[in-house]
Amino acid sequence: MQHFSKRFHQKANAQLLQFHSSISFDKRLAKEDILGSLAHVKALFHAKILSAEEAEGIQRNLEEILGDMEHQNFLFSEEFEDIHMNIEHELIQRMGDVGKKLHTGRSRNDQIALDMKLFVRSELQNVTVLLQNLVKSLLALAEQHLETYMPAFTHLQKAQATTFAHYLMAYVEMFFRDIQKIKNTLELLNYCPLGSAALTGTTYPIDRNLTSSLLNFKAPTNNSLDSVSDRDYLLDAMHNFSLIMMHLSRFCEELILFSSQDYGYIEISDDFSTGSSIMPQKKNPDAAELIRGKTGRVFGHLFALFTTMKSLPLAYNKDLQEDKEAFFDSLDNTKACLSIFTAMVSKIQINKARMREACYQGYIEATDIADYLTAKGLPFRDAYAMVGAMVKDAHEENSVFQNWSLAKFQEYSPLFQKDIFQVISLESMISHRITLGSPKKENVILHIQKIKREL
Repeated sequence: MQHFSKRFHQKANAQLLQFHSSISFDKRLAKEDILGSLAHVKALFHAKILSAEEAEGIQRNLEEILGDMEHQNFLFSEEFEDIHMNIEHELIQRMGDVGKKLHTGRSRNDQIALDMKLFVRSELQNVTVLLQNLVKSLLALAEQHLETYMPAFTHLQKAQATTFAHYLMAYVEMFFRDIQKIKNTLELLNYCPLGSAALTGTTYPIDRNLTSSLLNFKAPTNNSLDSVSDRDYLLDAMHNFSLIMMHLSRFCEELILFSSQDYGYIEISDDFSTGSSIMPQKKNPDAAELIRGKTGRVFGHLFALFTTMKSLPLAYNKDLQEDKEAFFDSLDNTKACLSIFTAMVSKIQINKARMREACYQGYIEATDIADYLTAKGLPFRDAYAMVGAMVKDAHEENSVFQNWSLAKFQEYSPLFQKDIFQVISLESMISHRITLGSPKKENVILHIQKIKREL
């Protein structure tokens, strides 16, 4: 910054000024910058650095500038490199020398640290609302499919029977953890850096507890060097975004698979699908694919900021300007993906018959048969080996256990009785899974109720 300085013999290189400028992206911090300045004005008045008349005049003009910005009547200038200089220059233009007093006891270093914390705090609350909306949509969908049976997979191979409600509630758990992680991030970031000035505080009697309280922080930060150079809260927030995007991407991957002709479990609605420029029959899950694709972009921004931070000495360095574009893009993409995904998943059509049919392909009742034999007295490892042999034979014969006769079962063991057919019904396989967290209807209902209470 050379605008107010008389230190330099030469003006900054024009190319450097453009390279150095951040107003093109940090102007979205305008509201937070003015909120911080309003708190600082009160601290300056409280410290008797500003008179009541000066403080009132600065406050009134800052509020008018904010109003102009909100009504898009404010012209941001590249001549003033960042949001702080744009606002301060405008204040001085409106007030004259009194406006020059605003920056007393403050640096752009603690100013931008404050702006970003205020912005992140607000936006994380917005992300939380989007996550809550998604969770509510999934809960509503789960309540409709408590008895919609489907295969569950390991290694992308059919493994055991579950319900679509139980499947959805697995993702509810992920997104609910995301909400809790954001809550933790909000708690950790909620300390006010204002008053740390450039890096070692200020000689003016600024009451940092006052400004912290005015801005609804828990308390002031404890170390001025750390205050102006800390970006952990951004890394925490971007890590949260990366986890959210990972969960969305996993969900999208399965919706893409499940909506394919080979699965046919679901159909994504037309308004979240696209066609092909050459193949008339195509209905492509582009919304889900784009969300999956944007996940890498959010991951990349996180690692970019980690790389920026990894070698920075205390305290402030210009490298830290690189935090904003990375954070803003991660935030915007995460919010957009949450919004689009919530709308998309609320309109998917579930093919109950196809899901049920798929449960009878892949011998997903094998574990239940082994458990049946174990309950009859056969050691589990012996039962496991016997059922493995049964699966091998059924596969070679292209048959399924549901079509076997009792005599066929008894070729393998006299322990098989008529009740085996009840055991290998879908309803029985689900209802007999009694442990907490299993797909038994009553368990899933309790899980839904628990999330609703905690939400």
